Order: sequence, then C-alpha cells, then structure tokens
Amino acid sequence: MQRERPHRVALVGAISGYNDTEPAPGPRNLFRAAAQRLTIRGTLVNDHLHFFPEYIGKASAWLADGTLRTTETVTEGLENAPTAFLGMMRGANTGKMLVRL
Repeated sequence: MQRERPHRVALVGAISGYNDTEPAPGPRNLFRAAAQRLTIRGTLVNDHLHFFPEYIGKASAWLADGTLRTTETVTEGLENAPTAFLGMMRGANTGKMLVRL
C-alpha cells in the first residue's frame, strides 16, 4: 500500500499580526492535521534571494506588458504620512501604502 504524499501549507503574511494584542487563531483540530500528515512550513523572502535577479528580469517585463498588475493605496502629501502609517498598521490599505510628496 502506497502512502499519499503529505499535504503542505506555506505560512506567509505574518506582518498582519505584528501588533495583535491576543493570540492569532490557529488550527482547531491538530489531530486531523496529524492524521493527514500535514506539513506546515514558514517561508521568508530571504530564503529565496538567489532567485531575485531572475525575478527582476521577468517581473519588469510582466509589469511593462500588463501581465503583472499592482494595487496600492496612495495618500497625498507629506503632512498625511502619519495618518497613512497608522492606516497601514490597521490594515486600511490595499497593497503598498504610499505617500505622494
């Protein structure tokens, strides 16, 4: 009998919980995760820096031809930078939070 390959879950996006005042919700049934032989592995961009030169070449072409699109929240004026920063910390932005000078 051949066993199935374990399932994998990549953990990304931890910045959203940096300022949490309570523990983030987690798996509700760890026994099921064990029974499914689930593998949970965190990943950081630093783990893949060797791909960066290749990515820049591809991503710049994708941005130019419209294949890759970005979304950001833009706040006007340096005087609004503190408000933009606080909004970013609350998750009020979509994509990058930018301040146009």
